[in-house]
Amino acid sequence: MTDHKLGKAAGNRGKGRPKGSTNKTTTALREAILLAATEHGEDDGGKDGLKGYLRKVAREDVKAFSGLLGRVLPLDVNASGSFNVVISGDDADL
Repeated sequence: MTDHKLGKAAGNRGKGRPKGSTNKTTTALREAILLAATEHGEDDGGKDGLKGYLRKVAREDVKAFSGLLGRVLPLDVNASGSFNVVISGDDADL
């Protein structure tokens, strides 16, 4: 005797996308955004690629850049001791 409550979908149970896997559309969109930012660069002509583009965003839209930092930095940092931070080179003017 078959269980009519399960219906036709019962044979497809468990055949969906694995839990935690990335949606194909999300992956394609992420790749397109990174490619566009890399091609745009710091000078709208691709100078320094993605790093240049992020430098430009940091200068021109601090709020957006701060949001990006919030997404990539760890939520909880536990450190002790003394630290010296030195910024040099192209990043010194940020």
